[in-house]
Amino acid sequence: MDREVFMERVEKFQKILKEKEIDLAVIRTLSSFIYFTGTKWLRPSLLIPAEGEPIVIVAKGEKEYFKKKSWIEHIEEYNRVEKLMFIVTQWIRQHNVKRVGMEDSVERDSFVFFHNMFKMLNPKVELVDILADTMDLRMVKTEWEIERIRKAGAIAREAMKFAEELIKPGISETEIAGELYRFLYKKGCEEPLVYVAAYPRLHAEPLRDFKVEEGRFVSIVLGVDYEYYYVNNSRSFFVGKPEGKAKVAIEAMDKAYKLALEKTKPGASMLQIEKEIENIYKEAGLGEYYIMGYTHGTGLLIEELPMTTIIAATRRTPIRENMVMSFIHSPLMLPEGAVKWEDTVIIRSGEPEILT
Repeated sequence: MDREVFMERVEKFQKILKEKEIDLAVIRTLSSFIYFTGTKWLRPSLLIPAEGEPIVIVAKGEKEYFKKKSWIEHIEEYNRVEKLMFIVTQWIRQHNVKRVGMEDSVERDSFVFFHNMFKMLNPKVELVDILADTMDLRMVKTEWEIERIRKAGAIAREAMKFAEELIKPGISETEIAGELYRFLYKKGCEEPLVYVAAYPRLHAEPLRDFKVEEGRFVSIVLGVDYEYYYVNNSRSFFVGKPEGKAKVAIEAMDKAYKLALEKTKPGASMLQIEKEIENIYKEAGLGEYYIMGYTHGTGLLIEELPMTTIIAATRRTPIRENMVMSFIHSPLMLPEGAVKWEDTVIIRSGEPEILT
């Protein structure tokens, strides 16, 4: 456990809390919990006061094991859900907390139910959305983080080669996914994500009834993790010889990918790059097939801010050195299937570092 890495993150975050006059941050999203504690935990519950040490709340019997996995020493236990909320509410009242920061997120374990219960139990406390603050800390990666993302990238490269070998007419999407999950777990991944689309779908959970056919694209999307950090890698494989629009789409995607690689630099405008990519497809007669949103951040989540694919406003986010981004995310959705080519890239002022 690299204690200093996580202590520094908390100290930076506490400085932000003080600047915004937020007394306490209540962290329930899993990725931010990992970012500050250094470990993954079911039902993550972390309190970070503007001053003082952070507090983790775990189920009774988990305390000693959690100590082995994290640097945090102040750990409270609960034996029923009511006790968990009581610990939080009691701390707020004992310390006369007026403003609490919570991430307005739909991420795993960050239930609206808990959010509403908190407001009911603490009616005089002002809630502040801190999602932009936690994500801003996470957006530019340190060398410590990049080292882990590189290792994930090495696994992803092997996995995509293996995926290509699996694609044969008659094999189902779930059969491909099952083999890939087995491959990734054996490589040491803990929570990989595999999407397979033998028919035109955007992010496709594999279906057993959809099978690979001649004359169609098969899209493979991999979220490969190493010590909680992800890369996002996508490829579309045409079964047979591509002709007509399928051939034009492959050529246009290649051109758009090279443009994104060349233009996505510190200080560049994602909105402008998006427009140039769209023009490539329009000139190729493929404008109607393009799903807008060419890039997104990658790190503790396969898809995190800036998220041009989901939140249009983030297309105006300034690109910075050592951001880790995946592009081209959004595909061309042809009748023959989705055409995707996506790599995870470390943004540099010089040549970008392609990881997948």
